[in-house]
Amino acid sequence: MTKNLLQRRAWIAGLTLAAMAWSLPAAASEAPDALVKRISTEVLDTIKTDPAIRAGDMNKIMALVDSKIMPNVNFTRMTASAVGRGWRQATPEQQKQLETEFKALLVRTYSGALGEVRDQTLSFKPMRMRPEDTEVVVRSEVRGKGEPIQLDYRLEKVGDGWKIYDLNVLGLWLVETYRNQFAQEINANGIDGLIKSLSQRNKASATAKTS
Repeated sequence: MTKNLLQRRAWIAGLTLAAMAWSLPAAASEAPDALVKRISTEVLDTIKTDPAIRAGDMNKIMALVDSKIMPNVNFTRMTASAVGRGWRQATPEQQKQLETEFKALLVRTYSGALGEVRDQTLSFKPMRMRPEDTEVVVRSEVRGKGEPIQLDYRLEKVGDGWKIYDLNVLGLWLVETYRNQFAQEINANGIDGLIKSLSQRNKASATAKTS
């Protein structure tokens, strides 16, 4: 995987995390594609006009994620899917630590990319959904300079609304990508080893941000 491809993935994933952070609770009658379109439009407008976010203000990003992400994203399911079979082996306390560290990893990994948003726009593809469907995929593209960047969302029906639980960036689903990494760590060092590894990565990233 080339450095440019990694940078592009980091950029668009950063945009996606920002979208989660700024999203408002979905209206009961709001369709999943309408929810994603609304969130994305609000986020692009906000990022382009917010100097702090464009500058990568980590404290502000983290505060927004903590206060806004949970109502619209099933982060517990996202973490459990990424951890895989090891999730069922983990104690409730270990699961809580995994969720906390995984969220911090995602936000810190891609927060630096938020300042790169300039004149990009989002284009959405038509979505087919049956009334009985409880899981759907909303497909979109980020358009700017160069080739369009694929960005898809997996959502699940929760009550009268919808929640995001996975993302496809440049052809790779986020959960599957991390599941392969986490499985290796769990096989080598167990659940506590994965928690320790995530914690160390987050601390190293935080130190780099402040140095």
